[in-house]
Amino acid sequence: MIHFRLRRSPMSATHRTHLPAYEQVEQLLTASPLLTGAAEAHGVFCGLLAAGAPDPEARWLAELLPPAPGGASIDLTAQDCQQALQAVAAHTRAQLGSAAMNFDLLLPSETGSLHERATSVHDWSRGFLFGAGLAGLDQSRLSGPSQEALGDLLELTRMDLDTLADNAAPADRPDASQADEQALAEIIEFLRVAALMIFEDTAPRQRRTP
Repeated sequence: MIHFRLRRSPMSATHRTHLPAYEQVEQLLTASPLLTGAAEAHGVFCGLLAAGAPDPEARWLAELLPPAPGGASIDLTAQDCQQALQAVAAHTRAQLGSAAMNFDLLLPSETGSLHERATSVHDWSRGFLFGAGLAGLDQSRLSGPSQEALGDLLELTRMDLDTLADNAAPADRPDASQADEQALAEIIEFLRVAALMIFEDTAPRQRRTP
């Protein structure tokens, strides 16, 4: 497993309540024909947003909830899903644009198994790279640290989840691997910082775009 030594920034528990619950979004995404999980879906939006995609929310929703055939109205489940995704997008956009530098990833709670959370981290990373690619991110215009972070993100998508499967106990169980818990926490912090760095690199260009 990759280890990243990054300084952890305090995050407001109050701020975190504005993000819809992972489990809620995961359940509602059954309305999406893409069978995308909540973590991967959030990663896609963050990649679109950080890479400077025009109207990232509309593009994201079009990917996850394409229009019904023949212009038919979407069902109630799809409407609920769309509302939840819009709330996720609004919260994420506000956080990335805030001077407070707080940023929440949509991941399972720490009471979930280590394997479930590691899988979600893998899915979020894969989604971020997909979203950045969809937005046409020009890596050559990023800073050196941001380019390196993208390389690390790609490496994370190749993370060996089978190793963590042997330790897939709830975090509050004494047999849960503390080393793996710490490693996973560091990776989540890395993802948070990487997304912020890339957004900061592209934000000036986004502001100059008509």
